[in-house]
Amino acid sequence: MSEITKFAKTKFRNKETVFGIKKDDRRRHIYIIGKTGMGKTTLLERFVAQDIAAGSGLCYIDPHGDTAEKILRAIPKERVPDVVYFNPADRDWPIAFNVMERVEPEYRHLVASGIVGVFKKLWADSWGPRLEYILRNAVMALLETPGSTLLGVMRILVDKKYRKKVVANLTDPVVRSFWTDEFPKWNDRVLQEVIAPIQNKVGQFLTSSLIRNIVGQTHTSFNLRQIMDERKILIMNLSKGRIGEDNSALLGAMMITKIQMAAMSRVDIPEQERHDFYLFVDEFQNFATESFANILSEARKYRLNLTLANQYISQIDEVVRDAIFGNVGTLITFRVGAADAEFLEKEFEPVFTANDIVNLPKYHIYLKLMIDGVAGDAFSATTLPPVEGEFSHENEEEVIAQTRKNYAASREETERKIALWSGNVPAKALSEAAGKKTKETPVKTTKNSSSQEKNTGEKKEKPAKEKEKKKMFPAVCQKCG
Repeated sequence: MSEITKFAKTKFRNKETVFGIKKDDRRRHIYIIGKTGMGKTTLLERFVAQDIAAGSGLCYIDPHGDTAEKILRAIPKERVPDVVYFNPADRDWPIAFNVMERVEPEYRHLVASGIVGVFKKLWADSWGPRLEYILRNAVMALLETPGSTLLGVMRILVDKKYRKKVVANLTDPVVRSFWTDEFPKWNDRVLQEVIAPIQNKVGQFLTSSLIRNIVGQTHTSFNLRQIMDERKILIMNLSKGRIGEDNSALLGAMMITKIQMAAMSRVDIPEQERHDFYLFVDEFQNFATESFANILSEARKYRLNLTLANQYISQIDEVVRDAIFGNVGTLITFRVGAADAEFLEKEFEPVFTANDIVNLPKYHIYLKLMIDGVAGDAFSATTLPPVEGEFSHENEEEVIAQTRKNYAASREETERKIALWSGNVPAKALSEAAGKKTKETPVKTTKNSSSQEKNTGEKKEKPAKEKEKKKMFPAVCQKCG
C-alpha cells in the first residue's frame, strides 16, 4: 500500500500542498475531536476508503450506523469477499459473538475487566464494590469453563447444579475460594440482596432476544485473529437508534476487548511479519472503559493502529483521557466548545489559543502531526473532501448475503441452541433471574429456515416431552417449541 495516507491540505507561501501521514506514524495512533457537523466523520471515511483501496485490514465501529452503511456501499468488487458485516439489527440472522470463548489464562483478567468495566460504565450511578466483586468472580469462573457465555452469569448465581459443575473445575485459587468458602455461607436474605442488582442489570441485556441471540451462542462465528492476519474488513453497525444505546455500548466494548486480545496473540509471530490492522472507533467514549488505556499503550507493537474520534473531552473517563494524550502521536481538532478549547490550548500553544479553536470554520483543523516518529509543531489545514468512489447496492447486498451465509445462523436455529444450553435451569430460578417474561415478536419461518429444518431431518412436530420442556424456558426463548 501507499506509505502515505492523504487527508488534508495547507497553504505555505500562497502554495497549496496536500499532505498525509506515513504508515509508521499511524502506528502511534490518531485522535480526532470536534463538534458534530464539523467534518470528523468525513475525515474518518477518507482514511477508511484509502485503507480499503490499499488492501489493508480494518475494523470500523459505528454507533450511529450511517457511516457503516456508506462504507458497505463503497466496498469495491474485489474486496467484497474480505468483508464481515456485523449488524445486530439483522435480528433474523444473528452473528455469534462470545466474548468468553477460548480465553487463554494470561488474558482472562483483560476480558473480565472489559466486561465488568462496561457494566460499571453503564450504571455508574448505582454501582457498588460488592456488585463488582461478585460479578468479577462470576465472570472469572465462567472464563475457566469451556462453553460458557454471558448467559452463564445469571445461571451461576441461581442454578446450584450448574454452579457446582463450574466450581468443580476451577483452578484459580482465589476465584475457587470465593465460590467454595464465601458464597455458600450467605443466607437466602443476603443472597437476594447481593444477587438482585446483578439480575437487574445483566438481565436487562440477556432478556433481550437481540443481544441474547448474539452473545448467548457458545462459538463465535468469525475469527478476529484471522481477520487481522488476512487483512479482512470488519464493519460493525451498532446504530443506537436501532439496537439501543446500552446494547450498542456493550457490544462495542466487548469487541474492542476481543480485538485487543487478538492483537496481543500476535506475539507468536515476528513483529515485521505482523500486518497493520486499523481500528476506527467513532464516538469512542461510548465503548471506552478504564481497560481501554492498556490498548493505547500496548497496541503499537502488535500493529493495531487506532483512530479515535469523539465530540467532547468531558465525555472521556479521566484515566482514558490521560492515556490518549500520553500515547497518541497525532492530534487533530475541529471546532470545539469553550471548555475543551481551554484544555486543548495546552497542546497547541503557543501557535493557537483557545479562542482560535472555538472559531474554526467547518472542515478546518488544527493538528500536531507525527512525522517519522517525532511530534511536529501545531499548524492549520483544511481536510480533503471524501474519496470519490462508486456506490454499489449490488456489492452491498452481496456482502450482506455472504455474511449471513458464512457467519450467521437463522434466528430459529440460534434460539433452539440457546434453549438447549439452558436445559438444566429450573424454570422458577430462570424466571427470577430474568426478572420478568419478555414478549417476543413472532418470527415468520423463512423459506431458507424451512429447508434447513428439512435438511437436518427435524420434524415440525416435537414430541410431547420436548414441548413441555420448552415451556419451562419462557425467559430464554419464546419461540423454540
